[in-house]
Amino acid sequence: MNRTDSPHAARRARLAAQMNAQMGPGAIAIIPTAPEQQRNRDSDFPYRADSYFWYLTGFEEPQAWLVLAADGRSTLFCQPKDAEREVWTGYRLGPEAAPAALGVDEAFAVTELDARLPRLLENRATVCYPFATHAGLESRVDGWLQQVRARARYGALTPETQRDACALLDEMRLTKDAHELALMRRAGAISARGHIRAMQRSSRMLRAGEDVREYHLEAELLHEFRQHGSEFPAYTSIVAAGANACVLHYRAGNAPIRDGELVLIDAACELHGYASDITRTFPANGRFSGPQRALYELVLASQDAAAAATRPGARFNDPHEAAVKVLAQGLLDLRLLDAGKVGGAPDVIAQRAYFPFYMHRTSHWLGLDVHDCGSYVEPSELGQVSERTDPLSGEVIKDRPSRILRAGMVLTLEPGLYVRPGEGVPQEFWNLGIRIEDDAVVTETGCELISRGVPVAPDEIEALMRG
Repeated sequence: MNRTDSPHAARRARLAAQMNAQMGPGAIAIIPTAPEQQRNRDSDFPYRADSYFWYLTGFEEPQAWLVLAADGRSTLFCQPKDAEREVWTGYRLGPEAAPAALGVDEAFAVTELDARLPRLLENRATVCYPFATHAGLESRVDGWLQQVRARARYGALTPETQRDACALLDEMRLTKDAHELALMRRAGAISARGHIRAMQRSSRMLRAGEDVREYHLEAELLHEFRQHGSEFPAYTSIVAAGANACVLHYRAGNAPIRDGELVLIDAACELHGYASDITRTFPANGRFSGPQRALYELVLASQDAAAAATRPGARFNDPHEAAVKVLAQGLLDLRLLDAGKVGGAPDVIAQRAYFPFYMHRTSHWLGLDVHDCGSYVEPSELGQVSERTDPLSGEVIKDRPSRILRAGMVLTLEPGLYVRPGEGVPQEFWNLGIRIEDDAVVTETGCELISRGVPVAPDEIEALMRG
């Protein structure tokens, strides 16, 4: 549990200070946690707190709300103690213990929320809450404000302005503090161990002549995640054998893993709310064929270029553009693209001729969410807009300057190539899907890849899988 000196308390103080500076002392924020989700009859999905709420409280029980005033005063609403229910669903902190445990100023039972919220909103100028993130929240706020307005004859003033709390919180969450980075490094290390187990089991079972399935490798990942304290996978694990690797969001299934095929695993754990995100592609039997290695080394070179472009002062788009530049030339060199038809590498990039083989971006933010919050546009340059026509769709796209990278930001670097059978495509590359993904922390001088506990060099992968 957290006290007044916790990172969560420090974040609440920082958010309150920003509210005061931008909206004045009359601002107040309402941050709910996530609802419980029913899986089927009499069974719920494992509960996970809302990311914004967790960021500010570190409190993981459902049915909880945080109210934070611009002067820094915090009020928590949570489930009351209930000895009978706790026998069935587990321990509850309760409002009496919450202030000491969480460092909030006061706490009440969530059953008192509708009665107390209107009084907390009285005589406030601005009310903040996350827009478009919780179904029905806007209606509840409207109901509370109606009750405030009904007290106008008694001198109560109703907030005149509603602001999106995400605008402030997204900026805060974009740059990670030391506590967050420590958790993300641990999550990356755990996830890397899972990938190593999966690689080694694949080659070991094939050497023994056993029937290997995608779910066998997924089992190794999940075992390692829980073995080291991870609460959940950060997302649904992708374990894709052979041609399945050309399906970007393929789920681990029961498909056989065959000798001579590649296996693509995109899987990682979540630790205390923070996600990791790792992809590795490896030969099922532990030995790359010639075409497999050639395509793999091209993707790895593109990731190296992306990592070199990830540094403070660079733009968020720079790693993607660096990766695409390498991939474009490599596709020509491997004759996956015909220079006689598409021209040189600059033409491949300008016309997006690489798109049939590489159809996604190289990076996204990473943090409490796998695709974490935070604008991809530089806030100080929102007004700088240019237009271009997409060469493939013909759509007119408005471009704004991409985000300037700063120390403490965390993003993924995940180039890939996906080769399906097709006219003019060399047959030796058919059904090869390769993606390599690591998690990069922007440092003062460059970037730190915090997921390299599992190797990426082809010789090192082969050596690992012989073990």
